[in-house]
Amino acid sequence: MKRVMSSNSTEEESAVRTAAQFATTHWSVVLAAGQVDTPQAGQALESLCQTYWYPLYAFARRQGHAPEDAQDLTQAFFERFLEKNYLKDVARERGRFRSFLLAALRHFLSDQRDRTRAAKRGGHASFVPLLDDEVDLEARYRGEPTRAEAAERSFDRAWAQTVMRSALRQLGQESATAGKAAEFAALKPFLSRPPEGAEYEQLGKPFGLNAHAIATAVSRLRARYRELVRQRVADTVATPGEVEEEMRYLIDLLTG
Repeated sequence: MKRVMSSNSTEEESAVRTAAQFATTHWSVVLAAGQVDTPQAGQALESLCQTYWYPLYAFARRQGHAPEDAQDLTQAFFERFLEKNYLKDVARERGRFRSFLLAALRHFLSDQRDRTRAAKRGGHASFVPLLDDEVDLEARYRGEPTRAEAAERSFDRAWAQTVMRSALRQLGQESATAGKAAEFAALKPFLSRPPEGAEYEQLGKPFGLNAHAIATAVSRLRARYRELVRQRVADTVATPGEVEEEMRYLIDLLTG
């Protein structure tokens, strides 16, 4: 008799995997290092900063800063953040990295208000690079829907979108490595929507696959996509118990 796995069982197993892997996630590595004086912690912190570059830039733009000034301020913030080791006194109880980082940026912007101009890019500290598909900051910023919502929620929404983009990028890279780049490009639209009519049947013809095989491939891609998103969410919280709450919040941000 075939065993049917309940959604609760699936969630429980997922939680167990999260707990087992959590010791090596980015934020927990940074917190465990304390002074961030190990190569592993330094790399983890830089990766986190890279993820949050655009959300913080967008937050600075929403505070009224012009595009170039927002870029200068965001880069200057990260330079000071890494240079001055803002994390040296942070305890594990500080929770979500995004909350800590936004509070630090608010403080930084407040300090900068009395200055006549922002510090220019290319200072002495290490530059925090943007992800490849986020180089045109203003194009992405202009493309966002206009919403009358708090700046903090807009920041969180940008974080959620960046998490999804990063996970999708890795999913595409994994497919390319497996020699399935063309298949991934064809199936990617169905990660966020169901098929219409005989789409799966038509889509499978170039690959010599029937509709059932395409449906199975899409299901596997969706499962891996969720796993990659979950890993990135886990990277930004301090305890395994916060992952589920953050996943629910991420979905709310993207669908609300």
